[in-house]
Parts: sequence; C-alpha cells; structure tokens
Amino acid sequence: MKAQTDKVQGQQVTKNIRLCPDGVYRWTYEYHMLRNPTILFTVWKVLGISFCAVFLFTLVIDLIQGVISSVSDLWNSSKVFIILAGIFFVISIISYLILAATYGWKYQVLFEMTGDSVKHIQMPKQVKQAEVLAFLTALAGAAAHRPGVTGAGLLASAKSTSVSEFRSVETVKVRRKRNTIHVNRLFDRNQVYAEDADFDFVERFITEHCTKAKIK
Repeated sequence: MKAQTDKVQGQQVTKNIRLCPDGVYRWTYEYHMLRNPTILFTVWKVLGISFCAVFLFTLVIDLIQGVISSVSDLWNSSKVFIILAGIFFVISIISYLILAATYGWKYQVLFEMTGDSVKHIQMPKQVKQAEVLAFLTALAGAAAHRPGVTGAGLLASAKSTSVSEFRSVETVKVRRKRNTIHVNRLFDRNQVYAEDADFDFVERFITEHCTKAKIK
C-alpha cells in the first residue's frame, strides 16, 4: 500500500517538496503576512520607482523651462511630491494591514517547478493549510492519471497564477531570512517561498536553471 501511495504522490525530495509522476516539483507554503512583510516591501519598491520617475521627469521639465533657478524654487517644486510620498506611504501600510486581515494574516501558496519555469499559485483565503496539502496530493494523483475532485475544485478557485520562464529571468535575489527568492525580469516580478528545510534545494535549482540571470 505504501509503495502504491508513493507512486501516486511522487518522490519526496525534501521535507515538503515532491517530484510528482509528471516530472513537476510541487510544494506548498504558508506565508505569515505580518512576520514576513516581503510583499509590502515589493509594493514600496514598485511605487518608489514609479514615483521617482515622475518626479525626475517633472524636475527636468521645470529646469528646462527655467522655473527652478534657486534652492527655494527647487524646494517649492519638490515639496508636493514629498508630501504625496508620505501620504502614499501611510496608505500603503493601512492597505496592507487590511489585506492581511482579509486573508486571515496568512497567504497560502502552491508552487510548481520544472526545468523550464516556476509557477506561483495563490490559493483562496478560506482554504486551510491542511486543505492545501490535500490539494497537493490530489494534483500528484492527477499526474498519475488518478484525478481528484478536491484538487480540481481548489485549482479552479485559485486566485491568481504567476509564471516565470527561467530562460527569460534577468535577476535572482535570494532573501534567506525571509524564506524568499525573487525571480525577476523588467516588467515581471515573481516571488518563490520555501521553508528552511526546502530552501537550499529550491535556491540551487533556480540559480542553476536561470543561466542568463544575475544572482544577488
């Protein structure tokens, strides 16, 4: 019976990662949104880059038009952006806390990884960790031509999916203390999470397959 179960669920590679019969590595991760504010930091970074781009563009226009000719003029042109930046900073924190509370302070994720890509699948907020694990087993069973109703239902209700093709990845940033690996290209930013027991395997696999990426 155990041998048959292992055949369906796949080979256990690390504590939580299994190599399923279809050749896909699968694992789940429960992300604590207050203990690990990586998502909030990512939002700040994206907003910050956009905000700075608009600010610099406006500053250049003012310089060309002669609006800025002194430190006082520079401050007058900058203070509105500084105030707006402060307002957006506060709003982003409040919004993040509201979002975290909506998700029950936890973010459930399923990952699927092959030699070509890694897929980040956000699970519904009402799904408990045990149900996500059951979903993982059902997916493994489906890969062995034994589809599960639970797995199909949860997959259909998944919130969103982000896929990173390794050949297109430009930078890989490893944040071990946050259990996070950022897999990025210019307009596509993905985050891969793994527990301590699984992190080394995931980091090594991603860095080895992102052959064109800069590793940080």
